Parts: sequence; structure tokens; C-alpha cells
Amino acid sequence: MKKFALVAALLFGVAISAFAQEGYQFTDKKVIGKTVPITNQYRSGTCWCFSTLSFLEEDIIAFGGEEMTLSQMWIVRHAYFDKAIKYVRLHGNLNFAVGGAAHDVTEMIAKYGIVPLEAYPGYNYGTTMPEFGEIDAVLKAYVDAIIKNENGKLTTAWINGLNAILDAYFGVRPEKFTYKGKEYTPKSFAESLPVKMEDYIEFSSFTHHPFYSTFALEVPDNWMWGEMYNLPLAEMTQIVYATLEAGHPVAWGTDVSEKGFNGGKAIGVVPESVEKNLIGSDAEKWGKLSDAEKRAKINNLEGPMKEMTITQEMRQEAFDNYQSTDDHGMVIVGTAEDQAGNPFFKVQNSWGESGPYKGFYYFSLPFFEYKTMDIMVHKSMVPKEILKKIGLK
Repeated sequence: MKKFALVAALLFGVAISAFAQEGYQFTDKKVIGKTVPITNQYRSGTCWCFSTLSFLEEDIIAFGGEEMTLSQMWIVRHAYFDKAIKYVRLHGNLNFAVGGAAHDVTEMIAKYGIVPLEAYPGYNYGTTMPEFGEIDAVLKAYVDAIIKNENGKLTTAWINGLNAILDAYFGVRPEKFTYKGKEYTPKSFAESLPVKMEDYIEFSSFTHHPFYSTFALEVPDNWMWGEMYNLPLAEMTQIVYATLEAGHPVAWGTDVSEKGFNGGKAIGVVPESVEKNLIGSDAEKWGKLSDAEKRAKINNLEGPMKEMTITQEMRQEAFDNYQSTDDHGMVIVGTAEDQAGNPFFKVQNSWGESGPYKGFYYFSLPFFEYKTMDIMVHKSMVPKEILKKIGLK
């Protein structure tokens, strides 16, 4: 009966039933030419930094540059500094936490330059991997103390104190360094790269702002109030496919708190009601399950199943009702299909070489359509007709 159900599902364009238990099998279709090694953000909450730097490193290669590993902690250290300044200026009315966005990385590079990892590892507190529990608490306590001081005004020492904390945890920043036999400053090293930060642009797709205009996405981690272009969902998706087809990666901000995401299986989908996918004795078995057992079947993702058809209105409703949030940053590196022919994206994560695909994940097209908060690409990857609509060349 299971074999019959599988054949019937494929014939009618419906995914495999929840009882098929065959598991997902993916075939990569179009993947960028070179991906950099999988990174591990560990206990730092800095997915936005690790993923965006991997994205930039891969774009550097795609534009003809050499493979390199850029310093994540250089970016994090400077973002903490700028965030602290803004937090104090706003009397604490800002989200002061470790979270961020892709534009934090490009803005920090544009402002402070960048260094390779070996010039600034940034682990100056007795570990070899990022652990930010203490750092977060110390910095938050410090900036709160500055705001609450009883002097009536800020002292001339508080910024020096902030830098001292950052230097203690991340290390003193190098003014110059040598890389492959040549001396650089952080600024000159950034200028030597084959990509320029001003050429990277972000897109989102929500209806509470006019399409083809810019807006600051209203999420707590957008402390910089960085703006992005608002597009209809179909055009945002078109940019992703065009970028991958050209052999370039896409920086992706999404929400992996969705129940259709299974970290252990490295899969993200948006299942439709399972009852619609079952026939024959499978339907009878399903009807006998408790609600908890049904939820477990869905969450286990035991094989391809029919997914929801995502609309612009569904995206907006999920965002307005806090069901979609700025939860996680990754890199889209290719397209793929499951064994039923359903479209997926191959995605590079920053949780180490874990899971069945050693640090890579597969997210369905409906998951992307439903749970994308924003994307970042090089401007040259955007189709000309879309650039024209947003007033760019």
C-alpha cells in the first residue's frame, strides 16, 4: 500500500504521504562554483556576521578574487561599538543585543575596513570559539550604567572605557598587518578586494510599505535602521534565481522558528494539511492518531509532502502577527529538487559541519516565499527591469 500511495502521489503531482517514511532525497541543480568552508558561530548569536562574511567571501571568488577567510570578530567588535554609541545617544531606547543584519557587515567594512582572520581572530578570553554570554552581559551593564549615571552628563571617559572592554574581549585592533607578503591597513585591505560594499543592496517584500520604495524593516535586530528595497514577492524571488544562475550567492535573512524547519534533518518546508496528502489505509491510520502524534508526523518530515501555496497576504499576516521574525541569517548557494521534483534552495549555514549534509541545508521554495525577511545581493545580479523600477542603473 505504501508503494501504491507513492506512485499515486507522484502521478497526481502530490508529494509523498507522511507514512511513506522514505525520507527526503535531494538533487543539486545549479550551485555556485565555489563555496567557502562551513563556519561555526557557536554560542555567539552572530549568524548575521558569519553568514554575510561567507556570502562576501564566495562573491569575491565569483568575481575572480582569491579564496580568503575574513575576520568575523572584527565586524562584531565594531558593530558592538557603534551600537553602544547609538544606544547611549537614544537613552537606552534601542535593542542592545548581539543580533544584527547583513547590512551591518557591509556598513562596518565600509566604515572600518576589514582584515583577514589571522590578523584578528578576536578570541581574547580563553576560548577558540565565540561564546558571548559574558561579553553580552558586561557590555549591557556598562552602557546601562553610563545612561543611569547621576552626573547629569556623560564623562569624557566613557568611550575609552567602552573600547577597553572591547579590546579586553576581542583584542587590540591592528593598525597595520601583513598578508601574503604585503602590508595593509584595514582600509587598504578592503579597497584591495574585487567587490565594493556600496554595490550590495537588500530587498524585502511586505505590503505595509509601497513597492519599489525603501524602508527600514521593523525588527529589533535592525538597530542600524538600515533600509532595503521593497518588491513584490515574485520579483524578490526572481532576483534569487537570477543571482544563482549567474554563479553568485545570496545572503538570506529568514525565520527558522517555523514548525516546518527540522534542524536535525537540515530541511525547511511549509507543509499543507497532511490529511490532503493521504489515500487508502494511510488515511485511516492518520485518523486514528492523536493531535500530538499528528504534529510529530508533520515535524519529523518523513518524506516530501504537499506544501502551502504562499501569497503576499500570507507573508504580511505572519509578519504582522509576530509569526515571522528576523531569526537567522544564512547563504543561499544553489537550487535543488527533492525526489518528487519539488523546488528547493541549497543553503549554507554557520552551525558547523553538522547534520546529514555537513553544514548545508535544504529549504523549499514555499519556505523561502513564506519566511524570507530579506535578501542581499550584488547590484549587478539584479535584473535590469527591476533596477529600473527602483530607480537604479
